[in-house]
Amino acid sequence: MGFHHAQQLHSLNESLSQLQDINVSFEFFPPNTPTMEETLWNSIKRLAPLKPKFVSVTYGANSGVRDKTHAVIDKIHAETDLVAAPHLTLVDASDQELRELARDYWNKGVKQIVALRGDLPEGSPKPTRFAVDLVKLLREEGDFDISVAAYPEVHPDAPNAQADLVNLKRKIDAGANRAITQFFFDVESYLRFRDRCVAAGIDVEIIPGILPVTNFNQLKKFAGMTNVSVPNYLYGQFEGLENDPETRKIVGANVAIDMVKVLSREGVKDFHFYTLNRAELSYAICHTLGVRPTLG
Repeated sequence: MGFHHAQQLHSLNESLSQLQDINVSFEFFPPNTPTMEETLWNSIKRLAPLKPKFVSVTYGANSGVRDKTHAVIDKIHAETDLVAAPHLTLVDASDQELRELARDYWNKGVKQIVALRGDLPEGSPKPTRFAVDLVKLLREEGDFDISVAAYPEVHPDAPNAQADLVNLKRKIDAGANRAITQFFFDVESYLRFRDRCVAAGIDVEIIPGILPVTNFNQLKKFAGMTNVSVPNYLYGQFEGLENDPETRKIVGANVAIDMVKVLSREGVKDFHFYTLNRAELSYAICHTLGVRPTLG
């Protein structure tokens, strides 16, 4: 039994070492303090040599957060060779404001956008506009390269999995180029979801969103808000590490690397990393994938 599993592990690692044409992308969020800003730009500098397909920057409903998003995007676009992809949401913005912002991005040369409905502020009325409407609006303004969100474990506001899948297909049919999933830890849920997308006629790349875990308590909070299941094995992995951040990093990296290995063997070629503005774990995972700086 042990020898058989050793052979499987060797085969998995061997196939991983032979991977080619792996694409990665990274998500950042706008900083709130000078210290966080320094951390962000150090992380961008660290990850830039890996030549990601794009880097995205999140976008909040608060106007101050939106302004910070624009500033980060402008700086990435102006001072690096990276493709900057701002998040754009419908929350607290009129169609006219969104059109003006889209034109501004287009005129600056920012032509890749992550289109989302956005998180509704507490006490908000039931929404009447959705991500599909934003995709249509962007398509009317320019030939943007548009990413949308997908939910292997179902969006928290969706009545059921089938309705959620139908909504994703609407976004793709409206002109989205790809879907990026919510983070997950159940690899089977992603693979089943990908199969269901194919069966529904969704023919774009369904890019898995990978969240390298450094703070398990924070993860449980995120997961509770986003309908993401946290497998029992993760509780065991992080048990007793509340005051041991360095060991948590190693454990978090190993969890993500194991996920990436399995997904790679299942034919996944694109990975989107939720960096939380920290480069170390994403860099280590990319190194394992064979995504490394070009020498010379």
